[in-house]
Amino acid sequence: MCLPRKKMSKSLKKIVEECKEKNQAELDLCDRGISSMLDITGLFTLSNITQLVLSHNKLTSVPANIADLRNLEVLNVFNNQIEDLPTQISSLQKLKHLNLSMNRLNSLPRGFGSLPALEVLDLTYNNLNDKSLPGNFFYLTTLRALYLSDNDFEILPPEIAKLTKLQIISLRDNDLISLPKEIGDLSQLKELHIQGNRLTVLPPEMAFMVDICKRTPNHQRRTTTRLKR
Repeated sequence: MCLPRKKMSKSLKKIVEECKEKNQAELDLCDRGISSMLDITGLFTLSNITQLVLSHNKLTSVPANIADLRNLEVLNVFNNQIEDLPTQISSLQKLKHLNLSMNRLNSLPRGFGSLPALEVLDLTYNNLNDKSLPGNFFYLTTLRALYLSDNDFEILPPEIAKLTKLQIISLRDNDLISLPKEIGDLSQLKELHIQGNRLTVLPPEMAFMVDICKRTPNHQRRTTTRLKR
């Protein structure tokens, strides 16, 4: 959507004002050519919204003001150009679903693991690797689904075992050469997606978990494992 900057600003302001007047829980600003959240007049006064959708825009960052949206449960910034996140994002104590896929993240901020309610984290299509994860990343013990596909992971840290509620892990199309044996400790895991890596074997600790294992002829590049409990 291409609108003159001034006209777009007025249009966004009107949407925000209407959201505030009607006390709406969700604000959808998908595909509006937004390059900065700070251009959305009044956005950070909407402290009552629980869902914010800013997918398919031109954002390059998330401002520290995001912490003002203290009741957010869903934040979707899929398909932008975001290169970094503020440490203040960890102040969103009610956040359950965070979609950061298809951006340009090279790292996650210090303290990112301090999101006590996070259940679904989508980091697909970024530039992350095991060194991109902050020290407390594996404190996200409420996570049920973790999507790390299409990044640059060569290893998966053994601390993955701390995410005891994980049911889904997607690691497609990375550079993984091995998986840690600790992944076998994830007793609630139902799906493990690992095709498009450099894996040749799976840890023996995973043997009792495997229900179906499909391999193409070039199994070093494509392996899919589905798990059944």
